[in-house]
Amino acid sequence: QAGTLSLFRSLSVVSVFTLLSRVLGFVRDLVLAHVFGANALTDAFFVAFKIPNFLRRLFAEGAFATAFVPVLTEYKTQRDYRELKDFVDHVAGTLGLVLLVVSAIGVVAAPVVVGLFAFGWVLDGQDGKLDLAAQMLRLTFPYLFFISLTAFAGGILNAHDRFAVPAFTPVLLNLCMIGAALWAAPMFEQPIVALAWGVLLAGITQFTFQLPFLAR
Repeated sequence: QAGTLSLFRSLSVVSVFTLLSRVLGFVRDLVLAHVFGANALTDAFFVAFKIPNFLRRLFAEGAFATAFVPVLTEYKTQRDYRELKDFVDHVAGTLGLVLLVVSAIGVVAAPVVVGLFAFGWVLDGQDGKLDLAAQMLRLTFPYLFFISLTAFAGGILNAHDRFAVPAFTPVLLNLCMIGAALWAAPMFEQPIVALAWGVLLAGITQFTFQLPFLAR
C-alpha cells in the first residue's frame, strides 16, 4: 500500500508539472505570435532554435538516455556508492566534453549549419535571413550543452526517485522565453535576438536549478 501511495504521489507531481509546462508553452506561443508575428525574423529564430533541439534528441533524449538510465539503475541497485559515483563522474566528463566540442563547432560554423538546415534560403538568395539565423544560432547552440546536461542530471534524479525537479525544469524555458519577449526584446536593436538570449539563459537556468538537488 505504501508503494502504491508513493507511485500515485509521484505520478500526481509529474502530471501537475507537465500540465503546467504545456500550459506555459501555449502561453509562450501566444506571446511570441503577439509580439513578433509571423515574418522572416521569426522564421530565422525558429531555425536557430530548431537546430539545437534537433541535436538534443540525440544527446539527451534519444540513444544516450535509452542506454544510460538502465545502466545507472543497475549500478544503483547492484553496486556500492563509490562505483555508482565513479560511473556518473566518468559519464558526466565524457558527455560534457563531447557536448562542449559539438557546441564550439556549432558556434564557429553557424552560417554553414544554418545553410544545411535551411537550404531553401540559400537557393533563394535570402542572405539576410541566413545571417540573422546564424547570429542567433551562436547564442542558441550552447543551449544544447546545458539542456543535455540537464537531461543527464534529470536521469540521475529520476533513478533516485526524485521526480518533481526534472518534471518542473521545462517550465523554466517557457518563463525565460516569455520574459525575453515581453521585457528584453524592446532593449535590442533587432528585438527577435532577445529570444535567442532567452533560450541561452533558459539552458543555464535549467541546469543550475537542478545542481543543488543533484548534490543532495
